[in-house]
Amino acid sequence: MPLPFIPETITVHLGPPGSDAQNVTLSFPDYIKNVASSEIYPTWPESAIRANIYAQISFALNRIYTEWYRSQGYDYDITNSTAYDQYFVQGRDIFDNISNIVDEIFNNYLVRQGSVEPLFAQYCSGTTVTCDGLSQWGTVALAEQGMSPYEILTYYYGDNIDIVRDAPVSPNLGSYPGEPLRLGDANEAVRTIQLRLNRISANYPAIPKIYPVNGFFDQNTENAVRTFQQVFGLAVDGVVGKATWYRIAYLFTAIKGLSELSSEGLSLADVTAVYPEQLELGMRAEAVRELQYFLAVIGNYYEEVPILGSIDGIFGQETQEAVIAVQKLFGLPATGIVDEPTWDQITSTYLSILKALPPGWEDAVPLYPGRFLLEGIRGDDVSQLQTMLSTLSTVYPEIPEVPVDGIYGPMTRDAVLAAQALFGLQVSGVVGTPTWAAIASRYMTVVNGSRTAAEQYPGQALRVEDGTGGQA
Repeated sequence: MPLPFIPETITVHLGPPGSDAQNVTLSFPDYIKNVASSEIYPTWPESAIRANIYAQISFALNRIYTEWYRSQGYDYDITNSTAYDQYFVQGRDIFDNISNIVDEIFNNYLVRQGSVEPLFAQYCSGTTVTCDGLSQWGTVALAEQGMSPYEILTYYYGDNIDIVRDAPVSPNLGSYPGEPLRLGDANEAVRTIQLRLNRISANYPAIPKIYPVNGFFDQNTENAVRTFQQVFGLAVDGVVGKATWYRIAYLFTAIKGLSELSSEGLSLADVTAVYPEQLELGMRAEAVRELQYFLAVIGNYYEEVPILGSIDGIFGQETQEAVIAVQKLFGLPATGIVDEPTWDQITSTYLSILKALPPGWEDAVPLYPGRFLLEGIRGDDVSQLQTMLSTLSTVYPEIPEVPVDGIYGPMTRDAVLAAQALFGLQVSGVVGTPTWAAIASRYMTVVNGSRTAAEQYPGQALRVEDGTGGQA
């Protein structure tokens, strides 16, 4: 699921939702300049103007990020009806000082701490209309008292808000990937659908949970899609076309309240390891292998937790003892059974270790980055994966060499598929903890095996060019 961005353009419906009115498309900064010039006065104190513009930017970005209107079948991002959205007057004059401020801060927006979606920054005049959010005229009084824009915003929205600055600008193409998603697909769009269906299933338990959330459209994902389509009266084909995609998006936004001031919030935890099922002694599953990997890392940093001898996907006595140790360490019931609180504690502890690693930790076995890697993803963790695969390709001819560019493209996918087949893993092209652990351990074996101590024979004769075309 992508992080928010500043759209190059925004489409405004010049009337209330569903009305027979014209749509206009303009640049996002020009839209904010128009709204600000229509909603507030240029003679207000600058701190008040800036606080209002931050709210206007965040409100508009929330509508775009949650696809509030497009997920309901409309062909626009926002309306100009103040009963629903912000005031916009097509063709109006723009005040110079407001234009200058918007040019400076149009790519900054508000978020609730711990959430990623732009804040649904509700506001009203504060005189003729009052609301739970910002009072436009109230900001004037606060600015005259010497409050900064951020202090004004926290006065109305609470102390737990942050300002995201210098957000990237991207085309506003909508979230639908352009082609239907079906069995066998593997990409970030599939991962988004899996995350959203899992959240929706908490309110509609007939929809089965999907595990793992790895971006691979497997049979579990198809079953969940079919059930969703059946529950909500869509054509039941197990394929995520445009209608199913946006119906899922609309319900996800509505259930989490992302377009409300009191939003449940979309946290970074929504895109990390998801609780699979209750795990206990005697089980064999990929989820157990993932659990063992997390426990093995934790055991290297917490002496109270025994270090696992193997990661084999079998929940044996050794795994149970490590689980009990974690439960005791963090004050959970010491049952040896991995329920959801235990799973959340284990995964959060692993991620905290990952974030706290000091400079130079790369000399040890590279740790799983905490997210599934699949085609379309970019980042330093992809670069690390590519480095490991390229190194392994010098020892394992079955694995093709890949460029280290941080982009998980077809070449990286082919190398992952080859490694998974070679190492006896599920061949999916998706890198979860088992695949990462297998690649990383063999990578370190190759790296450590190639190192030589001072004065140690390197294993092959060294030759030096003598500068005359011969060899010394």
